[in-house]
Amino acid sequence: MSIFTPTNQIRLTNVAVVRMKRAGKRFEIACYKNKVVGWRSGVEKDLDEVLQTHSVFVNVSKGQVAKKEDLISAFGTDDQTEICKQILTKGEVQVSDKERHTQLEQMFRDIATIVADKCVNPETKRPYTVILIERAMKDIHYSVKPNKSTKQQALEVIKQLKETIKIERAHMRLRFILPVNEGKKLKEKLKPLMKVVESEDYSQQLEIVCLIDPGCFREIDELIKKETKGKGSLEVLSLKDVEEGDEKFE
Repeated sequence: MSIFTPTNQIRLTNVAVVRMKRAGKRFEIACYKNKVVGWRSGVEKDLDEVLQTHSVFVNVSKGQVAKKEDLISAFGTDDQTEICKQILTKGEVQVSDKERHTQLEQMFRDIATIVADKCVNPETKRPYTVILIERAMKDIHYSVKPNKSTKQQALEVIKQLKETIKIERAHMRLRFILPVNEGKKLKEKLKPLMKVVESEDYSQQLEIVCLIDPGCFREIDELIKKETKGKGSLEVLSLKDVEEGDEKFE
């Protein structure tokens, strides 16, 4: 026995729906779960990996496809792929309360993991465990922002946690090798960007080993390239200056 399916209906499963209201009408697109965030953050660039179909719907769950005249009225075009991109970028992702809760919990954990990986107690140089960072985030009542990347939020969390616990980003250890003539002048410009100078050696060249805040790395790299016209070199000796063992709260 054959089942009659109207031609303007498409049935889809395992769908994340993104919705947008335009010109008084509702438009929806069907995406693969967990792919929308990747597209918005720039991690996923292949539209076919995000969209289940390049069709625009008025109701994904019922499989009702939008009419051509409604698309032209709302978007000024009937190019479904272009409209899908607009909805994907600016629309509202429809998720159940349970899915939203799970998603926020995962993001909370991911943020804590990034913070734990990047930071230490500045007095002991020891890293904090993810569990301790999660507890500290709960203590400051940190609220996850679903539309912001976990990396951006981790940097926000570090700033906020500084008010309640001893925490800072682990320093990077660098070695500069600079021509002597430019080196002395350049050292004065680099001084404010260096946290600790561990050694200096003047021979044919100026060699400095120092610790810096990772946020200053790009500025230092560009400064050395510019001031030495490419004659100076910069080497990363370690990404994180940390002591062995995890930090514990008293």
